[in-house]
Amino acid sequence: MKERTYIINGNEYKVTVNSVSGDKANVTVNGTSYDVQIKDAPAAAPAAAAPAPVATTTPAAAPAPVAPATPAAAPTPAGSGKAATAPLPGVIIAIKVNVGDSVKAGDEVAVLEAMKMENSIEAPVSGTVTAINAAKGDSVLEGAPIVTIA
Repeated sequence: MKERTYIINGNEYKVTVNSVSGDKANVTVNGTSYDVQIKDAPAAAPAAAAPAPVATTTPAAAPAPVAPATPAAAPTPAGSGKAATAPLPGVIIAIKVNVGDSVKAGDEVAVLEAMKMENSIEAPVSGTVTAINAAKGDSVLEGAPIVTIA
C-alpha cells in the first residue's frame, strides 16, 4: 500500500498501512511493523490515518543492558506489570534503570525532554523492572509506556 508521512507533535513518521480487516490493521511505522486496533472504524472504510497515532504509542524497544539476574526477579515474566508512562509527548533523554533493578514507587526511572524542559518519569509502583519499552533518543507520545515494573 501507499506510504505516507505524518508529522505528530513536530516528529516525522513514515507510515504504511499494510492491511485492514474490520477494526484491525497492520501498519509499518518508520520500518517497524505493528498490529493495531482502529477505534470507531467504519465497516468498509480503509481508515489509513487512524492507525498512525495508535502505532506510535508503542515504540519498539531497543536492546537494553541486562543487569545480573537476582532471585527476586526470576519468577516475574518479562514485560509484565505496571508501566511508567510518558506524561506528555517528548524525547527520552535518559533511562535510569535496567531490567531486574528493584525500584520504589516515586523513584526516577527515566527522563523525558518536552518543550525544552526535562521531566522526571517516576515508578508508579514498587517492584522489579521487567521491561524497558523505550530507548534514549526515542520520540514518544503521551501515555507511551517507558518502563514496566512488576
